[in-house]
Amino acid sequence: MTTVSRTSGTSVRAQARAAFAAGGEGLTRLVVVLLSAVPGLALPVAAAVLSGVIAAQALQNYSPAILAALLVAAFVGSAVAAFLVRGVATRTRGQLERWFGIRLPAVYEPRPELELDGRGHWWTGYTYHRSRTVAKYAQAVHWGLRDRTTRAELLWLVVNPFLVVALVGPVAVLLGLGVGYILAGPVPTDGVGPLNGRMVSVLLSVVLGAAMVAVGTLVAPFAVRMYAEAARRVLDQDGRATHAQLTRRVAELTETRADAAGNQAAELRRIERDLHDGAQARLVAIGMTLGTIEHLMDTDQEAARELLAEARQSSARALQELRDLVRGIHPPVLAERGLGDAVRALALDSALPTEVCVSLPDRPPAPVEAAVYFSICELLANAAKHSGADQVWVDILYRAGSLRVTVTDDGVGVADPSRGTGLRGIEKRLGTFDGVLSIDSTSGGPTTITLELPCELSSPRTSTSFAKA
Repeated sequence: MTTVSRTSGTSVRAQARAAFAAGGEGLTRLVVVLLSAVPGLALPVAAAVLSGVIAAQALQNYSPAILAALLVAAFVGSAVAAFLVRGVATRTRGQLERWFGIRLPAVYEPRPELELDGRGHWWTGYTYHRSRTVAKYAQAVHWGLRDRTTRAELLWLVVNPFLVVALVGPVAVLLGLGVGYILAGPVPTDGVGPLNGRMVSVLLSVVLGAAMVAVGTLVAPFAVRMYAEAARRVLDQDGRATHAQLTRRVAELTETRADAAGNQAAELRRIERDLHDGAQARLVAIGMTLGTIEHLMDTDQEAARELLAEARQSSARALQELRDLVRGIHPPVLAERGLGDAVRALALDSALPTEVCVSLPDRPPAPVEAAVYFSICELLANAAKHSGADQVWVDILYRAGSLRVTVTDDGVGVADPSRGTGLRGIEKRLGTFDGVLSIDSTSGGPTTITLELPCELSSPRTSTSFAKA
């Protein structure tokens, strides 16, 4: 029994020493976390306050001085915070890897290069700008807001100070009160036995203060683990796909697959109907005419010649109908010369003057080309019928793994997918390829409709040009 008791006592002491050692390490890490979080909050706030005060002093003779000072303060504070975003996130990733072995790789989307198009506009990868300087800063802002890793780092810059206060605050309060009780002895009490009141007060305050310090020390490792878990959830993009997001994605894919199957079935029915009502009927009539000619060859050659001329005309009409049908399935110019030339041919036949700008280093896959081609057909037809426009512009570009088509007209605007089937049909057509349709159409115009489809280019053919039609 004595050996068991000694072993148990040794185990308890070892566990206590390990717990307090972990607590001391946790306190050290909390101090490091606190010091790391200070620049991300203090520097932007200090810069905002200083710039706001300077602006208010400089503009004190003007009536909107306060508003201007607030705007300057917000701008400067945001700029300083943006400068610190990546550094704060990098320090946090390093802390988590050193302390817990948690690796949070920072994978950023490639930043597109500025490009000058044929009209003298700078393309940022997202929008056009006349000034290169404006395009450069607009690209930085737009890219930062679109990049998932950068957005996570921006969120962490905001969350980090509040999280540090929430986790470090209780530990600091426990340690501070514990040290205060030990030093001040604020526990009044009467004497107990041979001990007078002051001695008992000092003893109780020391015990209470030591208990608070011990609790704060033991809680520190848990606070650090909570900090690490929160940082992982914010900064780890790959781990943030929730069950609801996956469920929604599966529903979207199921819907687009059903739309694709329905569109294919409807297209097959249309082809069958057109063949039955058009070319097939003419070919049957030609066969009957040839049978009649066969009987008239010996008795009435003049009538046979007339029937032969009629059969020749019917065969020509049947051939033209077959060509029109094939062109409706997949235009030959699209298959032979690619999307750019096919859209230029559309522009030549459009009822409105149409300007086409194409920047395609290679050819997209044939299904994507066909979807974009027929979508542009629908948009040009809508512009001619409903917009009241005088001019249409079509821009086709491939940037950062995405085919982007912008169709703009100077018409009356107010394009609404709910008022017809054309735009909804385009949305369904693009949805098959995970594409999106966005509409910017205010009352009075202009109307800008953007199609964006993720795809990989395949053919080595290059087509970069600017043309009017």
